[in-house]
Amino acid sequence: MNDMSEPTKGAHQEFADDLALYALGALSANERRTLDQHLAGCAACRRELENFRGDAALLALSATSPHPPLRSRDNLLTAIAHQPRGRSLRTVALRRPWWALVPVFATLLLAIFGLLLWREDSGLRRRLEQSRNEAAQREEQISKLQNELARAQEVVALLSSPEAMHVTLSRGGKPEPHGKALYLPSSGRLLLMASNLAPLPPNKTYQLWLIPQQGAPMSAGMFKPSARGEVMMQHEMPAGTDAKAFGVTMENEGGASTPTPPLLLSGNAGS
Repeated sequence: MNDMSEPTKGAHQEFADDLALYALGALSANERRTLDQHLAGCAACRRELENFRGDAALLALSATSPHPPLRSRDNLLTAIAHQPRGRSLRTVALRRPWWALVPVFATLLLAIFGLLLWREDSGLRRRLEQSRNEAAQREEQISKLQNELARAQEVVALLSSPEAMHVTLSRGGKPEPHGKALYLPSSGRLLLMASNLAPLPPNKTYQLWLIPQQGAPMSAGMFKPSARGEVMMQHEMPAGTDAKAFGVTMENEGGASTPTPPLLLSGNAGS
């Protein structure tokens, strides 16, 4: 038993050409109303109409300019009018020359090529930034090594200088803390090495003092020993400063302007 909502084969044939013109927007108002009534109850014609609309969209994409000449539309309508009844626009569309789709393919290829270039550019930028960061880290490490080498060379020069003063610093106790100060008056370079120093209370620091031949004691740097009570500190005094003795005191964090008794380590120059 046939579905009453579906038109007969003859009805499909009657509307075949109108469907193509409908897709192109070439029907009169009365013809469009008549076809709309038919489409409301005919699923097959609705599917055919969607096919025609897809074909029309392909034809529009294959145009070489955004506003094709009016004669192109007239030529297409004339070709449809001369086709045998029932011959679908799909046949006409499929017979287009292959080169008509070249602009579409070229646009797609350019889009894909542009995307690949963008991804490659982003990757290169990331690698460049990573290389710059690694280069900056290497330069920082090289700078630190150069500074450490320069300090080591200064220590070696101070130790080997015949003009350097060697001052032994000590104080009674067990284990006995002791230290050695190497001082070169002509350049003001000072090196302190000490061991067996007692741990510091919170917010405290050790401070080294240079006691000149005349005048008040001068701060020669602050330091905190390692967990084993050891320290090696370099300091520079004003060049030409003479020294009579050296001493170490415990001061508040940040140091003091004058020594706070008692002297925890002390030694006279020339000892």
